[in-house]
Amino acid sequence: MAESRRHRQTAPSPARSNLALATLFLGMFVLGSGELLVVGVLDRIAADFHVTIAATGTLVTVYALGLAIGGPILTALTIRMEKKTVLGGAVALFVVCNLVAALTHSYALFLVLRFLIGALQGLFIAGAFMAAVVVVPAERIGKAIGIVISGVAMAGALGVPLGTLVGQTLGWRGSFMAIVAGAVVVLVGTVALIPTVPPAGAGAAHQARYAFAPRVLAVLFLNFIVFSAIFATLTYLVPFLRDVTGVTGAMLSVFLLAYGAATAVGSFGGGRFADRNAGRALIVGSVGIAVSLLVLYLVGSIAWLVAIVLLAFGLCFYSIVPSLQVRVIALAGPGGQLAQSLPVSAANIGIAFGAFAGGVAIDKYGATAPVITGLVIAVVTIPVAWATGFLKPPVDAAPAGEATPAQPASATSPQATP
Repeated sequence: MAESRRHRQTAPSPARSNLALATLFLGMFVLGSGELLVVGVLDRIAADFHVTIAATGTLVTVYALGLAIGGPILTALTIRMEKKTVLGGAVALFVVCNLVAALTHSYALFLVLRFLIGALQGLFIAGAFMAAVVVVPAERIGKAIGIVISGVAMAGALGVPLGTLVGQTLGWRGSFMAIVAGAVVVLVGTVALIPTVPPAGAGAAHQARYAFAPRVLAVLFLNFIVFSAIFATLTYLVPFLRDVTGVTGAMLSVFLLAYGAATAVGSFGGGRFADRNAGRALIVGSVGIAVSLLVLYLVGSIAWLVAIVLLAFGLCFYSIVPSLQVRVIALAGPGGQLAQSLPVSAANIGIAFGAFAGGVAIDKYGATAPVITGLVIAVVTIPVAWATGFLKPPVDAAPAGEATPAQPASATSPQATP
């Protein structure tokens, strides 16, 4: 507990903490919107570069690969650097890469830039979690992580519709310039409001021994299957709403925004659940996701019930995301700084797998098949979540001089696990 006491002594004032968390929230929202905005302007990008829509979809794939692979690599390479500097550098390079992307007429260069931008977002995410852990008392770590993650949820809820609106008005290059402008604001906020965050005392090789321990990999696997279950359904939600529920036109956006709003609310509340009992939150959330998908399949033709189920679906999903992050950090122990970048990698691999599995299902069996596919995967998450609740952090202390994130009691104590 010495680390927790040291953490509380050095935490900034509540007002400064709130400003820092607001900056990190904005950063996650802007960078997350930059990831998602291409979805709403794929047709315009395809026409501008004279490529097919299918080829333009590669922009989504290479970005996900940048997050999943490039993010942890950059995190490892900067493990000994002061984290405020890392955050500022990541945002500054994000600005440059998006600016070049908005101006280029080379599709090959555009693809490379999307990979780099994804890697920079992964680096920012890891640094943001580290900063969030440092600026709050130990008992509020879960809530702080929930606030940071809610920026991603808001990007999912608003990033695509806003990006589409700007893209339709100013063109896809205009939407990229809007992201550049937002990132500049984030950069200013990072420089002005984020406190100094000390680097890890140990190098990447030492931290990797803890970050890739079997207990951490088990929770990362849970992260993978949770996102697989969600995106097996979510990727093909519009065909389900159109063909099964009978929702078309502008009402599709209303249903999707309802889901997106629920994810944002869930991420805020999920931070509190992570502080109280992260292990139990994972079990309850996994059950909630499975039940939501089952009910969605059963009442899919009744629009008002589908709307309610989508709200529950979004709440259950994002209510456990902070707990997944908290458990990985806690179980990694002295490898927590490196491990903070791994959940987003597991999530993106899960998104890719879930979208693939749902695509195979809808091609063979129709619009309801992705819901069943997601349900099957979601059922698997329940025993996995239960089993990971018994995992304990490493008993050996961090090496002298190593700055490891303080860990909430809910994530580390025996009482916190079922």
